[in-house]
Amino acid sequence: MLKILGKPTSINVRKVLWTCAEIGQPYEHEPHGDGHLALNPNGLVPVIVDEGQALWESNTICRYLAGKHGRTDLLPAEPMARAQVEKWMDWQATELNTAWRYAFMGLVRGSPAYADAKAIAASAAEWNRLMTLLDARLAATGAYVAGDQFSLADIVLGLSHNRWLSTPIEHPTLPAMQAWAARLATRAGYLTHAANGVP
Repeated sequence: MLKILGKPTSINVRKVLWTCAEIGQPYEHEPHGDGHLALNPNGLVPVIVDEGQALWESNTICRYLAGKHGRTDLLPAEPMARAQVEKWMDWQATELNTAWRYAFMGLVRGSPAYADAKAIAASAAEWNRLMTLLDARLAATGAYVAGDQFSLADIVLGLSHNRWLSTPIEHPTLPAMQAWAARLATRAGYLTHAANGVP
């Protein structure tokens, strides 16, 4: 059986848990297992073990699970359609994560290494700028991040949206994003792993 290592409060672990919910993939979950340290040289979660092999990097794991189960609704087989999904997944992992890190670590995690008020403000401003870009994308599609159909891009960015809302910064009004969040809220995986009060 698929084994998932990592605490369920981790945003990256929740990507994998939500993907499993969408697929209907059973798994064994070890929230506090120390085994990931031996399986991932970075010492980070999530790590999965499937068919005797370890895999890490949350977005890669989500793509692997969708591919293994032939879920071309979540990750299309056609190269350009697939790239449209992966583009937004990569944007989440690089641009968006870089923007929110200082504000989130300072305001939510309370880390003393992220206590500079000007740096927090700059991080929050960039975070809001990027969320405004996402809102424009959702206004253009009128549905989901990569187009008309729910995909892995909505999983990773749905969790990012939850983190943004949960962080005590000023949030601009983004109507397309609000409508998208309402669509996500019809999915059991979202309610369990994203809209669960955990940033």
